[in-house]
Amino acid sequence: MHLIASFPGFFAFGIPSGPDLLILLVIVLVLFGAKRLPELARGLGQSVNEFKKAKEEFDKEVAKTPETPTPPVQPSAPAAAKDDQKQA
Repeated sequence: MHLIASFPGFFAFGIPSGPDLLILLVIVLVLFGAKRLPELARGLGQSVNEFKKAKEEFDKEVAKTPETPTPPVQPSAPAAAKDDQKQA
């Protein structure tokens, strides 16, 4: 079964290309203005770079082998003595 067939409403109009893409770009230009577009593109680029950095750091943490495991903490003598008194 195709992925597109499982989401018929999502791809009903298809992915914009050619004239559709040009119309969308003109609408964005009118809405945000020519001065604002470079700022938006720069912000989008920085966001993508931050996402890539975070993904790489996450992948490194997942791939890193754990160091020697720490032994479980043993109760200290005073705590064990308190437990003995409570049981008596």
